[in-house]
Amino acid sequence: MVIASIDVQDGKVVQLKQGRELVLQRDNAAELAAEFDRYGEVAVIDLDAAMGKGSNIELVKPLLRKAQCRVGGGIRTPEQAKELVSLGAQKIILGSPVFRTPGGEFAVNTAFLEALVKTIGRERIIVAVDAKGSGGGNYGIVVDGWKTPTGLDLIAAAKAVEPYASELLFTCVDREGTMTGIDLNPVEKLRAAVSCTITAAGGVSTLAEIEALAALGCDVQLGMAIYTGKIALADAFIASLNWKKTGALIPVIAQSPDGQVLMTGFADREAAAETFKRGSLCFHSRTRNKLWMKGETSGHTLKLLRLRADCDRDALLAVVEPAGPACHTGAYTCFDTGRRYTWEYLQAIIAERFRNPTPGSYTATLDDALVREKVMEEAEEVCTAKTHDEIVWEAADLLYFTTALITRAGVTVGEVLDELDRRHKK
Repeated sequence: MVIASIDVQDGKVVQLKQGRELVLQRDNAAELAAEFDRYGEVAVIDLDAAMGKGSNIELVKPLLRKAQCRVGGGIRTPEQAKELVSLGAQKIILGSPVFRTPGGEFAVNTAFLEALVKTIGRERIIVAVDAKGSGGGNYGIVVDGWKTPTGLDLIAAAKAVEPYASELLFTCVDREGTMTGIDLNPVEKLRAAVSCTITAAGGVSTLAEIEALAALGCDVQLGMAIYTGKIALADAFIASLNWKKTGALIPVIAQSPDGQVLMTGFADREAAAETFKRGSLCFHSRTRNKLWMKGETSGHTLKLLRLRADCDRDALLAVVEPAGPACHTGAYTCFDTGRRYTWEYLQAIIAERFRNPTPGSYTATLDDALVREKVMEEAEEVCTAKTHDEIVWEAADLLYFTTALITRAGVTVGEVLDELDRRHKK
């Protein structure tokens, strides 16, 4: 997997050389998050919080629902981690507090890690094992925004924290921001020492390095190389896949935003590249032995929202927005299951009625006053319903009118579900 980094400082997206020297600065964090999300999870790092110089939380918050984000920087308590998860963070990256005890000594803080696991679960925890070379090919853990050496050996520290983390983020601090190439030696040692996922960062500047990391079974986090145009994310994504295992073709599963499987196919390197280039899902046709964009002739394209590799990097999941039926037979899916009626689908129908009212459409007559009146009326009828069938009927009415109300107000079903998700994770 390829993870693009959004480092934030003073309300701006920045790239620093070795964590200190400002190299570039941008102010389009939301735009970057939406773009980077097509290729993999996005690492959002609050550098000010990491260095104890403030917080960029108000800039970070909206990014967590715009992309699948892993968040780090200045997270010092389980409560802070839980709050970020409730706001939409997929995973939490922790560094300095993991390697300092309450008494200020440099050691693995197992009590802190145990509390984190209890609060957000091991599957959401990434420990940042940021390290500098300390001579003889050995690397030592550094903390406090890479300013303070701890004296802790990288490999020993990694083994000690693995029981509490689903992933380790290794940053080769000596190479970070330099684009001089990552030191693969400590990565190889890490891979041999632990079995959890490893993401490597620091100095990566070529596709060959990404392929080498993938061959080790490691993910890669990119920053400077993306922002300077040295590496294109599409190329990096393709290079990170396990082509050696699959041969020339990788299976691709197309899925609608609400989770329904639409179709499957196969992609070679060309098809994967064209998918990103065109913004619509492309396959390699095995019968015709050529590139094929779904919907090329019928117009029933599959607009790409995001592409993800599985844990072995030998299969792809494409989340897409279908423009019509996915199957050549005219069925919504190639598995003949029909389109599932979801809340999102209901809102899409209502929104279309509002945009393009047709004669006799009741939905089109629902102005703000009438729809609010109907919501209150149906809420009362749900409360007074007695039988099972009556409750089903009245609840359906209430959901319909409530959906019409939020649609008129410009609120999406996704936003409502995100709020429920936030409350569930609080």
